[in-house]
Amino acid sequence: MTRPLVTLLLAGSLALSAGCSSLNPFASSTPEPAELVAFKPSAELHTVWQAEVGSSGPYVFQPAVVGEEVYAAAHDGTVARYQDGKAVWTAKVGKRLSAGVGSDGRLAVVVTTGGEVVAYDAATGEPRWRVPAGVEVLAPPAVGDAVVVVRASDSRLIGLDARDGSRRWVFQRPTPPLALRSFAGMTIEGGVALVGYPGGKLVAVNLANGGPLWELTVATPRGATELERVADVAGTPVLGRREVCAVAYQGRAACFDATNGNAIWSREFSSSAGMDRDARFVYITDDRDAVHALEAGSGASAWKQDALARRTVSRPLVAGNFVAVGDMEGYVHLLDRESGAFAARARADDSAIVADPRRFGAQGFVIQTRDGNIRVFEVR
Repeated sequence: MTRPLVTLLLAGSLALSAGCSSLNPFASSTPEPAELVAFKPSAELHTVWQAEVGSSGPYVFQPAVVGEEVYAAAHDGTVARYQDGKAVWTAKVGKRLSAGVGSDGRLAVVVTTGGEVVAYDAATGEPRWRVPAGVEVLAPPAVGDAVVVVRASDSRLIGLDARDGSRRWVFQRPTPPLALRSFAGMTIEGGVALVGYPGGKLVAVNLANGGPLWELTVATPRGATELERVADVAGTPVLGRREVCAVAYQGRAACFDATNGNAIWSREFSSSAGMDRDARFVYITDDRDAVHALEAGSGASAWKQDALARRTVSRPLVAGNFVAVGDMEGYVHLLDRESGAFAARARADDSAIVADPRRFGAQGFVIQTRDGNIRVFEVR
């Protein structure tokens, strides 16, 4: 395991494995990241605009994209809405934050380190409401169908009324004693929240009342110890035309028929970063920092790019005919969708890109670095 943001919680305490040198304070050294390989560019990563919001501190801050608007936050309590690189408004929560922004274009919602959920009018930045959730939150809130959904670090989901923040429901399911400390949120589609859970489960929750609609098994925990049995769904689930796909740490990657829950395919895989997909391929960053393309219909391997070993590669994102990933030194790498070959490279800054890249238009995406650089790239 090379991903320093993947920590393990056991009965509320941090568990360290001697084999994970990036997590083990007694390890003598950490393997050096792979050197960047030279290549002949076949595309260009053009910076459309950039802005500075503030450092993420020890957390992961995901930006939210609604149309051409970007909402971003920082650990110091700053929340801002950007358009064309300029801050339309900036707000100060007055407390430190632990997760990025969730927005549907009407509300912009953040959570403090003390578990207080704070909502702003997305158009003006005026405060709308703030309520205590009483839980630690590492993932950005999800906003949809008049409900704000907050995912606690213990995987509870709390549904709040978007009008005033009043609690509408709580969803909780049994989880194993050992789990990844995940910064992943959820996917909202058609009044349903799709959520990956510890133990390899993928769950659909009704946004109206918090009731479970179905539960699918992405991976089954295996092994003699609790550490070996960690098989948590990584990242947010991805949707195709009729499919829902997910990948688990120390488990499997799988796609299911969204209409009946039947498995279309599954195969052995381990990822703590997550996946993306298009009509042809499923793209996954594995725990050795290799990026894979699998046939969307069968799961068969199409290509593998393993030249970014030990660079803490982010979740992949489809950008036109390419796939974009970020790394621990602030580089953005563009891979050819058909072959996995390097097509372009640019550097946002010299701090890590640990947040998922976010889609921006047909050919672009947004990244937020640990130092708080918000940059919109366009593929040319």
